Amino acid sequence: MSSHFDVVVIGGGPAGYVAAIRAAQNGLATACIDDGRTRSGEVSLGGTCLNAGCIPSKALLESSELYHRARHEFATHGIGVTTVGLDLDRMQARKAAIVAQLAGGIQGLFRAHGVTGLAGRGTLMPGNTVRFTPHEGEARLLEAGQVVLATGSQPAALACLPFDGERVVDSRAALEFDAVPRRLGVIGAGVIGLELGSVWRRLGAEVTILEALDRFLPMVDAQVAREAERQLRRQGLDIHLGARVQAGERTTDGVRLRYDDRQGSHEIEVDRVVVAVGRRPDTTGLLDPLAGVALDARGCIEVDASCRTSVANVWAIGDVVRGPMLAHKGSEEGVMVADLIAGHAGQVNYDVIPSVVYTTPEIAWVGRSEEELTAAGIACKAGTFNFAASGRARAMEQAAGLVKVIADAATDALLGVHVCGPMAGELIAEAVVAMEFQGTAEDLQRIIHAHPTLAEALREAALSADRCAIHAAHR
Repeated sequence: MSSHFDVVVIGGGPAGYVAAIRAAQNGLATACIDDGRTRSGEVSLGGTCLNAGCIPSKALLESSELYHRARHEFATHGIGVTTVGLDLDRMQARKAAIVAQLAGGIQGLFRAHGVTGLAGRGTLMPGNTVRFTPHEGEARLLEAGQVVLATGSQPAALACLPFDGERVVDSRAALEFDAVPRRLGVIGAGVIGLELGSVWRRLGAEVTILEALDRFLPMVDAQVAREAERQLRRQGLDIHLGARVQAGERTTDGVRLRYDDRQGSHEIEVDRVVVAVGRRPDTTGLLDPLAGVALDARGCIEVDASCRTSVANVWAIGDVVRGPMLAHKGSEEGVMVADLIAGHAGQVNYDVIPSVVYTTPEIAWVGRSEEELTAAGIACKAGTFNFAASGRARAMEQAAGLVKVIADAATDALLGVHVCGPMAGELIAEAVVAMEFQGTAEDLQRIIHAHPTLAEALREAALSADRCAIHAAHR
């Protein structure tokens, strides 16, 4: 096996494997090192997103939603079901099969494009060399013209409640429960906490979510966030805001948590606790002390706008650098860096990166909120449209939520779109395209949308920004 490559990528998650494939497409001899491995010993690609995050969580969200609808909604559609049973083992097996199939697909892409996949640890050494330590065998040095660091992130822990892998778990372990907890505590009401809480609530757990911040989803427009919070509370999620966990201790049957809020100090007992308070860059063992790559105060690798590090010919992308820890953000950085290495143009527009929470209803947004714009002194106009007035949403029995479109008051340029409702993660794509091409609210108003579709709500919200929505009254 060659020890000389044009590009060596350390990390095989959505940032790293995409960078490796694009570099190979650009005609560069490329290797990708990842610490995961399959049972057969091959490199296991896909990182946290595929193996312990985005994909397995969406599989369980879909299965648990179908279970919930069969129990509580099918009768509304005139569908009689005498018995609805939960086979959690089969549900988990389906999830695992999806992950395995997609991971195998990345392996196939590596073979098709000629990327060398290496299972083991990669460490950046001085002089653009990488020490590759396989799972079995001795370490060796790889020479690389360019090195891309893409080792992702790890769940953040609480000092007062360390993980024990059984009662106090991280998001990965929370996807592997072999039984539905009777009482589940979730610390953190961010994307991960809300999704995991939704899965186990639908399957029958009593779920209590403790969030230290006083506001629900502060990155989402306040009007949309309030609606999302209302809908999730209606589903039985017991959400406590401004609740700071101070201590936790194992009991005979579970975990006792103590938290403080404005009303004072409280205690609750749960069977299991999921700590979902964020993630931290994973640079453990990645950088030799003499490699010279600078880190910031948060432990992220410092990079410029093009993801160049402080060391020439060394790049860093994905969760190990600044910006939102999102798979699609890391992937686009991987494409950008691989193109720049090959001498092509490359850029990521960080202003139009969409975010999605895959609860029911889904929550999605791109751009800025009305509160952010007002605080920045930017005059804006906003329009909303409720899914309750959408024929398609009504037919789907998913009429909760709304769309909000925010545009510049003077230029009409789209500045933000926030959605709480059915298929919000799909609907937000139209807003991203419009904003990428510097579209206006009027552009959305004049685009013909098929009827009946959920996407009509986006057009109606844009019309509402100018007080001319067809299917909504204006006060």
